[in-house]
Amino acid sequence: MAKTWKEWERPLIEVEENIEKLKQKAKASPEAEREDLLKRVAEFERRRDNYIEVMYSRLGPWEKVLVARADQRPYTLDYINSIFTNFTELEGDRRFGADHAIIGGPAYLDGEPVMVIGHQKGRNITERQYRNFAMAKPEGYRKAIRLMEMADRFGLPLISFVDTPAADPSVESESRGISEAIAASMLKMFELEVPSVSIVIGEGGSGGAIGIACASSVLMLEHAIYSVIPPEGCAAILWRMPDKGAQAATALKLTAAWAKEFGLIDEIVAEPKGGAHRDAIEAAGLAKEAIVRHLKLLKKKSGSKLKQERYEKFRKMGRFLSENPVDALAKTR
Repeated sequence: MAKTWKEWERPLIEVEENIEKLKQKAKASPEAEREDLLKRVAEFERRRDNYIEVMYSRLGPWEKVLVARADQRPYTLDYINSIFTNFTELEGDRRFGADHAIIGGPAYLDGEPVMVIGHQKGRNITERQYRNFAMAKPEGYRKAIRLMEMADRFGLPLISFVDTPAADPSVESESRGISEAIAASMLKMFELEVPSVSIVIGEGGSGGAIGIACASSVLMLEHAIYSVIPPEGCAAILWRMPDKGAQAATALKLTAAWAKEFGLIDEIVAEPKGGAHRDAIEAAGLAKEAIVRHLKLLKKKSGSKLKQERYEKFRKMGRFLSENPVDALAKTR
């Protein structure tokens, strides 16, 4: 059975707990004893940093999945609050109702107006239920379409944050046309004549992700994942064993390195040492730098040029020119 996040990171958590205990003990100790305790703290911190550097340089696909799902990993609203100013959330799709799994609205990026949309997860069970675990329903994508149309109408660059295991798979969503809503959202992104940048900040799962990720520039955080299906779902389909998620993660090639290799993304954005969940502020700063840099380049192009290049970029994905797909894929293994 694949390891869980808590099992995998337990040694690091134990070291950090010991560091905190030593710090507290040092505060309450006499000055002579405090100096020795602080030296021990410094040594433990050095070991922790070395452990993080080694551990995170050797992450396998399943470990990447665990990091992408880390409890304290920053979500879309965390990035919005750090990167943008004067964000105003807009609600409703004007057809059915509100969907809290996708948020969006106008904001300012370094004083320039932009439109921001993204999946939003929750920190606790109440928030997760409110956000439907970031699994958007049809009205979520139709809300995104409404905001995209607004961005196009007013000439606002579009920035989207992707972080979802998948679109909502319920009977209710199917009855209201979830597939059509995702397809319509993708189509609207292809029609945009304004610069667009998408960034996968955690999980980029299935059509739920691609519905707001058909941008001129697609970025991906270093420890994020991007795949056609969550590993557990893949394992359940292929082997009837959801607990083979680690094996499925390897087969799916869902890491940022593979996404870049296959031409699915344009850039891998570095994360703070130990992952974005260890320093959300630094993670937001690194993401902002990449977003601003890509927007600056895209703003130099006309609307028609942006549309054409976006179309050609996505049409190239999955194309094999000189050999059959099976042989081509075998060479990447």
